[in-house]
Amino acid sequence: MVTGCANMDRLNGPARLMIVSDLDHTMVDHHDPENLSILQFNALWEANFRLDSLLVFSTGRSPTLYKQLRREKPMLTPDITIMSVGTEITYGESMVPDDGWEEFLNQKWDRNIVIEETAKFPQLQFQSGTEQRPHKVSFYVEKEHVQEIMKSLSERLEKRGLDIKIIYSGGMDLDVLPQEAGKGQALAYLLKKFKSEARPPVNTLVCGDSGNDAELFSVPDVYGVMVSNAQEELLHWYSQNAKHNPKVIHATEKCAAGIIQAIGHFGLGPGASPRDVTDYSQSKSGTLTPAHEIVKFYTLYEKWRRGEVGNAESHLQDLKRTCQPNGVAVHPWGFEQPLHECINALGSCYGDKQGKKFCVWVDKVSSSQIGSDIWLVKFDKWEMVDEERRCCLTTVLLQLQNVRGGEKQANLTGKTNTVTNANEGHSKVAMRKDQNSPQRLVPHSSPRSSEIYKRQKTKTILKGRSHPHRPDLILCSSHPLSSLADISVKKRP
Repeated sequence: MVTGCANMDRLNGPARLMIVSDLDHTMVDHHDPENLSILQFNALWEANFRLDSLLVFSTGRSPTLYKQLRREKPMLTPDITIMSVGTEITYGESMVPDDGWEEFLNQKWDRNIVIEETAKFPQLQFQSGTEQRPHKVSFYVEKEHVQEIMKSLSERLEKRGLDIKIIYSGGMDLDVLPQEAGKGQALAYLLKKFKSEARPPVNTLVCGDSGNDAELFSVPDVYGVMVSNAQEELLHWYSQNAKHNPKVIHATEKCAAGIIQAIGHFGLGPGASPRDVTDYSQSKSGTLTPAHEIVKFYTLYEKWRRGEVGNAESHLQDLKRTCQPNGVAVHPWGFEQPLHECINALGSCYGDKQGKKFCVWVDKVSSSQIGSDIWLVKFDKWEMVDEERRCCLTTVLLQLQNVRGGEKQANLTGKTNTVTNANEGHSKVAMRKDQNSPQRLVPHSSPRSSEIYKRQKTKTILKGRSHPHRPDLILCSSHPLSSLADISVKKRP
């Protein structure tokens, strides 16, 4: 039986916040081709919550369709995944199943009997084979037949000795499940497990848009948000059961933007995303953390490539003024080039992604303090250009220093990138020491398949001088200047 998971063990104590969110039309807006709202949520989560909170996706999708959605949309890696309308619980990126939950659902459940009885209703049409799961039998049905079928089918299955529930959602989906299954029961099971381990989440926020999410809002002591585009069946449930519950709101924002709205409304954290920042020079230093700096780093990088940074030339000049004159950039194979030349090259790629579906997000940001002011930060950096995706497994040495007035600045003291094509699996990288520079590791494999470099904190790659009034900028290139595929611009508050 699975009683825990490394993804939960990474927390030293109870989660500060556990978000349990439906996917389709809640976390994921299928009518948003730029994926703006989910990218806003991604940035907020990684900058402010990943370190000490838990992200749970609760979806009606089967594992097959869930993985398909992950390939199509810029989704984060959840700590826990609840699938198939609450009949399957898995942990972490490797999706380790909770065997205890599966055994629990076997009570008073016989899938063969369910299939036998539902065959007597010609109005029910089986959904695809991928959606038929050990503890879920799924159909399509027209709305006008729903009430009659649910009443009659429930009576038939009860007479056969089964204890089942029928859930109708999305205006067409009908699922037959064990009585103890469902999104709400799966969440209650998890909360009970955390409580038995003496680490229940401090706060839990549930998020949904359709009828199969209603059970989430019935779990005691949770906050809830129905996104503005919630469907009729969930709104009807809300009016009958939770209209006067101050812990449940109907957001005015769609999908993931509604989740962010709820976080701010209930005081669970910031109610705005780092991606909403338009003037980086006015960014407050009080939010300076390694994760927050990494998120801002790549947010600015994306805007630069999209041509959305105002006064681009002044940014370049400021970049030169705030970097050491003798600064260097180190390429994957160990080649060094004056930093100012790299800055000039950055100008040539300003706006080179205009007119394309280009976005950047970071996932699984983790940090550990390895010195008084040095942090080791690890994360996956994703880029999507139209339909092509690429992931960089990245390690950064980040130095946070006190400067004038007690404020802090961030210095990038080392970076390692492993670049892989998301459609080609993981690349294998062999490392060797550079004979001419023993402090640096350079890739033994071709930079075409993987691009890596690392500079120890004893020798800074790029270092800017502090400025009391405006942010310092650091530029770092981990690709040949001919392509400039991974130039990153970082702001220090």
